[in-house]
Amino acid sequence: MASKRREGEHPSVTLFRQYLRIRTVQPEPDYGAAVAFLEERACQLGLGCQKVEVAPGRVVTVLTWPGTNPRLSSLLLNSHTDVVPVFKEHWSHDPFEAFKDADGYIYGRGAQDMKCVSIQYLEAVRRLKVEGHHFPRTIHMTFVPDEEIGGHQGMELFVKRPEFQALRAGFALDEGLANPTDAFTVFYSERSPWWVQVTSTGKPGHGSRFIEDTAAEKLHKVVSSILAFREKERQRLQSDPQLKQGAVTSVNLTKLEGGVAYNVVPATMSASFDFRVAPDVDLKAFEEQLQGWCQAAGEGVTFEFAQKWTEPRVTSTDDSDPWWAAFSGVCKDMNLTLEPEIFPAATDSRYLRAVGVPALGFSPMNHTPVLLHDHDERLHEAMFLRGIDIYTRLLPALASVPALPSES
Repeated sequence: MASKRREGEHPSVTLFRQYLRIRTVQPEPDYGAAVAFLEERACQLGLGCQKVEVAPGRVVTVLTWPGTNPRLSSLLLNSHTDVVPVFKEHWSHDPFEAFKDADGYIYGRGAQDMKCVSIQYLEAVRRLKVEGHHFPRTIHMTFVPDEEIGGHQGMELFVKRPEFQALRAGFALDEGLANPTDAFTVFYSERSPWWVQVTSTGKPGHGSRFIEDTAAEKLHKVVSSILAFREKERQRLQSDPQLKQGAVTSVNLTKLEGGVAYNVVPATMSASFDFRVAPDVDLKAFEEQLQGWCQAAGEGVTFEFAQKWTEPRVTSTDDSDPWWAAFSGVCKDMNLTLEPEIFPAATDSRYLRAVGVPALGFSPMNHTPVLLHDHDERLHEAMFLRGIDIYTRLLPALASVPALPSES
């Protein structure tokens, strides 16, 4: 067993490990403990603290460092407090112990996704306040629930509330991904999640007969069409070294349902698909393509959406954009190589972008394997501390972006 506080351990690392031990794991996250932890941080740092209950038991905690010019829009630093479930038997160490091995790797669910970033925000602000800095723009840190299950009782509701409008967010940072190379990945857009269930109805009967127009035959046609599209997109990605995964549309068959007995041909069968639609795709035309695949399979084949995101937005990465210029300028000054990409999955950034707040997804972890949602999720303490250094440079630049034309 590793001690909870090793001799000589950096206090920021100790705080990170303390936060990892809070079991905010889905499906029953201990949000109360997380909110109490954040309230304590606000008190210690002299920050304003607001709690917004967007749904029963679902609280968004907002920590605020006021700027010197309230006419300017604010900088929003977002992170989510929940983490995904674990298969404890596959972990080398207890996923909620925040074990640190002899090499300095910290094991814990949320080590990469994304409790590291939450503490990096807090510790960067602490450093800047201790050094006596003040910036024109207000900095808000939002800690939101339920991102790992879609954000439907978290950020999706929060952006519709007057408390969010009152933050007057002009630009946001949110989560990204680790990068195993020397570069740092920054995400400027996301693919749209479309969860689609295709239902096929047909003639039932005894399992010994050659029945025409069965649900299974027609469903097979739709499945074949969709998987052929999947292969086409996969080959497009593999054939072009310039393309990243987020730039193509992916789909996976995730559920098959139907039937009651071996010897009964079912009247209804269904297949469920997880589409991640690239942001440059014409969504109306793509839905018509889905309709076409179903119609081509025969009568009685329909589809419905379990989730359908229709507001893809792209944050500018043009050097003429003041926010991007400030962000990328700091990275250049620190000799950080950036790889701008489209996020392959979904984060709460999509809700921010949809209400007009430009957002970049950035988790400062290079030379680090991507282990979010994986067994033995871990982060080296040196990389964690390096992230604080990076935010300590980023926040002053972003919070000092001069007044925009819309703000003058």
